[in-house]
Amino acid sequence: MALRVEQPIFSTRAHVFQIDPTTKKNWVPTSKHAVTVSYFFDSTRSVYRIISLDGSKAIINSTITPNMTFTKTSQKFGQWADSRANTVYGLGFSSEGHLVKFAEKFPEFKEAARQAKEKSQEKTELTSTPSQESASGDLQSPMTPESINGTDDERVTPDAPQLPEPRAETPQSLPFSHSSSSINKHWEAELAALKGNNAKLTAALLESTANVKQWKQQLGAYQEEAERLHKRVTELECVSGQTTVIKSQKTELNQTIEELESELKAKEEELERLKAEVESANEFQTQKDSLAQKLKDTESRNQVLEAQLGEMEQRLEGSQLEREAFRKSLRSLLELLDGKIFELTELRDSLAKLIESS
Repeated sequence: MALRVEQPIFSTRAHVFQIDPTTKKNWVPTSKHAVTVSYFFDSTRSVYRIISLDGSKAIINSTITPNMTFTKTSQKFGQWADSRANTVYGLGFSSEGHLVKFAEKFPEFKEAARQAKEKSQEKTELTSTPSQESASGDLQSPMTPESINGTDDERVTPDAPQLPEPRAETPQSLPFSHSSSSINKHWEAELAALKGNNAKLTAALLESTANVKQWKQQLGAYQEEAERLHKRVTELECVSGQTTVIKSQKTELNQTIEELESELKAKEEELERLKAEVESANEFQTQKDSLAQKLKDTESRNQVLEAQLGEMEQRLEGSQLEREAFRKSLRSLLELLDGKIFELTELRDSLAKLIESS
C-alpha cells in the first residue's frame, strides 16, 4: 500500500469565491471569513494542488495543470478556471501585496507541474499504481469578489466624532460659561469615541474567539494526523525487505510532523496574541470608567458655575436698574440747572441794563 505524502509549499489568507454555476457571471462566497489557502505538492503523484479548508470542510481542491492561468482582475482579487471541477475560483486578499505573492507562485508551480508530468510520462513503466483523482474529494473554495475592497483581516477605524461649534456668547453671559460648556462637550465626545472603539474591540474579540475554536479543531486534526503518521512509521519499520523505501518515507513523515509541530507553535503564539488583545480591552474599559467619572465631575462643576452665572446675571440686572435710575436723576438735575442758569442770565441782563440807565 503506497503512502500518500502531501506537503504545503506556500500559504496565505484570503476570501474564497466560486462562480455561480447558473449564471456564470456572479460570484458566490463559499467562506464567511478569510481562510488559509495553500499550494500543496503531492510527492506520490507528483502533482501540485491549491487547497483550502473552512473548518473541516474542503472548499478548494484544484489540481494545477499546465494550461491553467491565474488572472488578477483588481488590486485585491484574482481568479483561475478549473476545467476538471468545471468551475472558476476567485480569491479576495486583504492587500495587493498578498495577491502579488500568490500570483507569482502560480506560474512557478504550473511549470513545476508540467515538468513533473513529463517525468511521470517517461517513467510510466516504473509506476505501479496510476494516480486517480476522486471527484467527490475535490475541494471547492470561493473568495471575495472584486466588488469587496478588502477581507476580514482589514479593520478600519472610523474617524473620531467632531466637536460641535461653540455658540456665540450672549450679551449678558460671562466668559467662563463658554469654557465650561466646551470642556463638557469635549469629554462627551471623547467618551462617545471610546464607547465606539470599545464596541469594535468587543466585536473583534468575539470574532477572535470563534477563530480560536476553529484553530483548536484544526490543531486536534493535526495531532491526530501526527499520531497516524507515527503509527505508519512504526508499521513501515516492521516491514522487511524495504529498508530504503521505509527510510525515505520515514524522513518525509518526520518532515511532515515537524511542519505540523511548527504550525501548532504558530497557533499557540496566535492564542497568546489574542490574550493580549483581551487585556487591552480591559484597559480600555478602565479608561472608559475613568472618563465617565470625569464627566460626572465636570457636570457637577458646570452646575455650580451655572448657579454662579445666575447670581451674576441678577446682580448685573440690578446694577443696570440702579444705573438707569441714576441717569434719570442726573437728567432732572441738569434740567433744573439749565433753568437756574437761564434765570441768572436774565437777572444779569436786567442788572446790566439798570446800571446803564442809571
